[in-house]
Amino acid sequence: MTVIAETTVGKIAGREKHDVLHFAGVPFAAPPVGEGRFKAPQPHVGWDDVRDATDFGKVAVQVGDSLGAVVAPSAPDWSEDCLFLNIQTPALDDHLRPVMVWIHGGAFVNGTGAIPWYDGANFVRHGDVVVVSINYRLGALGWLHLGHLDPAYMTSGNNGLLDQIAALRWVRDNIAGFGGDPDNVTVFGESAGGMSIGTLLGTPSAAGLFAKAIPQSGAAHNVTSADDAAAVTEAFITELGGGGLDAVLGAPPERLLEAQQTVSLAMTTGKLKKRASSASGLPFGPVIDGAVLPRHPYEAIRDGSAASVPVLLGTTRDEWNLFGLTAGIVENADALIGRLGRIVEQPEALAVAYRQVRAEDGYNELFSAIMTDRIFRIPAIRLAEAQAVHQPGHTFMYLFEYASTAFGGRLGACHALEIPFVFDNLDKRGIELLTGSEPPQPVADAMHAAWIAFARSGSPAHDGLPSWPAYDLDERATMHFGTPCHLERDPAAGERLAWAEVL
Repeated sequence: MTVIAETTVGKIAGREKHDVLHFAGVPFAAPPVGEGRFKAPQPHVGWDDVRDATDFGKVAVQVGDSLGAVVAPSAPDWSEDCLFLNIQTPALDDHLRPVMVWIHGGAFVNGTGAIPWYDGANFVRHGDVVVVSINYRLGALGWLHLGHLDPAYMTSGNNGLLDQIAALRWVRDNIAGFGGDPDNVTVFGESAGGMSIGTLLGTPSAAGLFAKAIPQSGAAHNVTSADDAAAVTEAFITELGGGGLDAVLGAPPERLLEAQQTVSLAMTTGKLKKRASSASGLPFGPVIDGAVLPRHPYEAIRDGSAASVPVLLGTTRDEWNLFGLTAGIVENADALIGRLGRIVEQPEALAVAYRQVRAEDGYNELFSAIMTDRIFRIPAIRLAEAQAVHQPGHTFMYLFEYASTAFGGRLGACHALEIPFVFDNLDKRGIELLTGSEPPQPVADAMHAAWIAFARSGSPAHDGLPSWPAYDLDERATMHFGTPCHLERDPAAGERLAWAEVL
């Protein structure tokens, strides 16, 4: 059945499926092409006829990643005209339901809001909420810092972030027509999506566009300084063959992708200067540019930039195990210290601290635990510590610890594993390649209900979980999602303390 909805720039035609209304491929900004390339998003001029909104729009320019390959084996259908969002709602009425806006991950170079694992239909059915998923520009087109070369491109290092903000403005201005409450918007996202949310909490132009936030496996430490971003740009231009700014502006997207991959490999192998200001060390991502981001978002959050925003955040227990499948085994002490030396200034001290609390672990297990904490868990703790001061009753921490049975159990509770549990999508195609066979539905029930409860009230507590107090610096209460779900206070305290003077 076709359904027609009104937006500020024109009517759109969606469809109904299993009691959920779907609108896909809805433009939230003008196509960032031509004069708009490498510049901030601009408002869409609109359309006169009813626009078809039954198919997803094209995704941002990208190579594609392993998660996308699992659920959509064909190459990504990308375009520079990619600023689309998707809406799922129970009804087009005036009930003012909670709104949940999903920001996808993918290391800031891959991904789309249209991946089937991100289908929000169960949120709509079980929680009576409105779900929105978005695209944003990726890689060089979204995050390459050019402002030092020409002030006309001052925002280029954060255009992906500005795309997310433009989508949130569209939600603010339009979502009431889809049965949603513009004053009760929860942003949630994983990995680069979680890192984006951590950054948005400290971004002045994002203030007031969302009421609650759920950064999953991402926090506020994944930004880079303008100087380090300029070094990435220099390497990028060199890879293009020189030519300065004009070479970047005129390069076809295929050539930009080739340069992205080469620069990323150089950073991974240590040939390109590491970005000490970024927890992840990714070559592309938010930049402290003095324009969009006037200061480090963690510092802004610590000082109260998001003081009114309840936050639910956390990580998986074994984040790094997913990347460790292809990173090579750390076989001895020298290899451990060598790898740690790329990411911290005192690798020996950190290795000793972890050995003291993980005496039975091998070198590879130690490295995985340290990388999990360096990139994901400790930044999440730092964000919780900063926000709990301003939201003492509405900052909540979780740890996902169900271990996958895939790959002979080598994944553990790895990066991205919690996503199908959060969305209650354990039946989606390809899920078992990450979760293994027969993933536990009760864990999905618990997480899914917690996310709905938080979107409604600012607290994830519900009858299916043990008592879940807010996070504070004394108790550090953390809900563990596993079999069974249980609460712990200050889990892995020894490892946490090892980072006191490091991050």
